[in-house]
Amino acid sequence: MPKPRPARTLALVAAAALALSACGSDYPLGDEQRQAAENSTSTLSGILSGSGSSAQGPAMDAWIAGFGVLHPNVQLQYSPDGSGAGRSALLAGAVQFAGSDAYLQDEEIAEAREVCGPGGALDIPAYISPIAVAFNLPGIDSLNLDAATIAAIFRGEIKTWNDPAIASQNPGVELPDTPVTAVSRADDSGTTENFTEYLHEAAPDEWPDGPSGTWPGGLAGENAQGNSGVVSTVTRTEGAVTYADDSVIDDSMGTANLLVGEEYVPISADGASIAVEQAKRVPDRAPHDIALHLDRTTTVPGAYPLVLVSYQIFCSAYEDPDTVELVKTFGEYVVSDEGQAASEDAAKSAPIPGSLAEQARAAIDSITTMP
Repeated sequence: MPKPRPARTLALVAAAALALSACGSDYPLGDEQRQAAENSTSTLSGILSGSGSSAQGPAMDAWIAGFGVLHPNVQLQYSPDGSGAGRSALLAGAVQFAGSDAYLQDEEIAEAREVCGPGGALDIPAYISPIAVAFNLPGIDSLNLDAATIAAIFRGEIKTWNDPAIASQNPGVELPDTPVTAVSRADDSGTTENFTEYLHEAAPDEWPDGPSGTWPGGLAGENAQGNSGVVSTVTRTEGAVTYADDSVIDDSMGTANLLVGEEYVPISADGASIAVEQAKRVPDRAPHDIALHLDRTTTVPGAYPLVLVSYQIFCSAYEDPDTVELVKTFGEYVVSDEGQAASEDAAKSAPIPGSLAEQARAAIDSITTMP
């Protein structure tokens, strides 16, 4: 377990522990895990707790199920409280890992050294998913939208769906005069950070605000907690629009095709994977910290640049050797072909490209016990 920091509030640690304790039982996955335990040769046991990204939620459910069959005596717990909450919980020593749709920032890297030792914490890509711009317009399944128009929609500058900026990109589509209701995340969200980064880089004049996990204040619209919260709000509000991980979008909502170069690209896992292949490592990080900078202005055919790379954030070292074994075994499962296939089936995610998966495995293998 990472060393707790006295400066962190006990309330944060207690809240994370309370949320995770609800998952605890000998076989939280039921009979399948119980039967696997009776027949398993795995000697791995213990409790491994994480918190963070709600976008990772469906994938994490699949990973918990798959890992539970392989290692049925391990209790793997995850609380989808949002990326910011997950990073805070890890840096408070409340959990052994965090799920985050944004990599650690410079000030968090410094904090991580106090909890995880001199090597700090490692951002390891685990989940790649496109972010949908999803709307509730009955009878309309998709719309072509460039980044500037999306920015104007979420800034409240486009008031109705038949606005000329939308109509000009969608000839032949009968657009209603329904009012636009933009719905953003209320919590500190990695999905918000990725969305605002896309808008800022692809349409800087229309979206001057820098990337942030917190939605800019003063903008019109509604907000809700988590991916499920914004989707629920849009589902019950005709004319509403939001941004959310594609795993939580169903056929009841329409989605935007993004202008990339000279073509409009529909949302897809393949498009997300193409975009991530263009990403570069963030400079000046630890050798095994795989934070990625995505090119939001790519013109590569088929790329869908509104994508999030969600990370598993682990300490580079833990005090307890048993925790090291648990963390490494789980991390290796997540980035394995089996783990990535489970995520793809459950959450419509894109598999991690081969070279990136190799780097991730090497990073996980580097995790060690504190001296």
